Amino acid sequence: MEYETTLVLVLFGGFLALLLIGAPITVALGVSALVTFLFLDENPIKFVQIAFTAVGSFPLMALPAFILAGALMEAAGISKRLVTLAESFAGPFTGGISAATVIACLFFGAISGSGPATTAAVGMLMIPAMVARGYDKGYASAITASSGGLGVVIPPSIPMVIFGISALGMDAPDSAVEKFGEFQSVTIPKLFIAGVVPGLVLAVSLLIMNYIQCKKKGYKGTADGWSAEKIGNAFKTGIWSILAPLVILGGIYTGFFTPTESAIVAIFYTLVVGFVIHKELKMDAIYHSLETTTWLSGRVLLILFTATVFGRLLVENEIPGIIAQSMLSVTDNIYLIWAMLIFFLLFVGMFMETLATILILTPVLLPIAYNLGIDPLHFGIVMVCCCEIGFQTPPLGENLFIASGISNSSIEEISMKAVPFAIIATMAVFLIAYVPEITLWLPRLLGY
Repeated sequence: MEYETTLVLVLFGGFLALLLIGAPITVALGVSALVTFLFLDENPIKFVQIAFTAVGSFPLMALPAFILAGALMEAAGISKRLVTLAESFAGPFTGGISAATVIACLFFGAISGSGPATTAAVGMLMIPAMVARGYDKGYASAITASSGGLGVVIPPSIPMVIFGISALGMDAPDSAVEKFGEFQSVTIPKLFIAGVVPGLVLAVSLLIMNYIQCKKKGYKGTADGWSAEKIGNAFKTGIWSILAPLVILGGIYTGFFTPTESAIVAIFYTLVVGFVIHKELKMDAIYHSLETTTWLSGRVLLILFTATVFGRLLVENEIPGIIAQSMLSVTDNIYLIWAMLIFFLLFVGMFMETLATILILTPVLLPIAYNLGIDPLHFGIVMVCCCEIGFQTPPLGENLFIASGISNSSIEEISMKAVPFAIIATMAVFLIAYVPEITLWLPRLLGY
């Protein structure tokens, strides 16, 4: 036990010390892992071999492809038409246009897979529109930042791709199978399907809180009522935008192509729509999208490179089992353990970016989930939902910074007005965690 304690101190102590002095997370992960290799007297070449294997997996090809697809869709006018469609449903409903923002994030999340990308694409159009209708800038920014996180829960989702890659090869231990029976294997298509209903639960929770807040603040809908003509025109001009998520997800769920292949289909579909149908896609925008994709993909792959080695060290030295035993020594009540896991993930999400959180903590927490009889598919969705809340909580909340830049409001003001949405989203995550069927019902219905 003393050996494992020393190992944890070397690995996590080095990681936290480097973070505290301001080292980038990639450097902190890599250096602490390398020092631990030396402490274990292992050949450092193993570090490179593990990392190379991690970034050479076929499913990982979906990551840059989905990032590029999301960037191109914004340039091709697809996101703009989805927002227009959502806004046409606002009508006289209390807080209608802010509710339309939530729905627009839901639509755009189904094609971008990224929380910050969703916030930027929808916020550029909806925050000025809400302010023009008399909404406070801080509130308009807060509802946009809170809803933007839906982009990582509604499939296709980049964090789900990363979780699926992190969980590859991490089968349930024999002791857990004997005690709880067979577990569902984790695959990216299963994660995409499992995320649909929880994503809708989170969206509904935000709509409820938005209605309460708008009722209190007196934000009313339009006096004109709903216009069938306006909705019809929005559908007509946005039909190709609506078909985008149907093509992407329909192909995956029917087995016509894999998630990796679907990302390539999404790029091709966007290019055809942008050049031939909307005729809004320009070469400059394509170059900019490629630059964005290169920058984001490189950043993620560097984190993946070092986080995989970090996680392998944890698993090989049975650190997750020790943590699981520590948790079980406190309580064996599954609801209390879920509460501990959720609050831990929410806390980490305040200080660490989503992809790094998933890459670092999946090797630690997934074996714990197995030992507690938690289905890994269910656990993965709860983990991604917790990360979704991290996008709207300071000090790191990326969506807050994006919304602040669009509205020119202070981070402090937006953060305070986003608190009610973070609270109700947390309540929704507890519901998803405590009722596994919310996650597992749809995959079972579709025979996965």
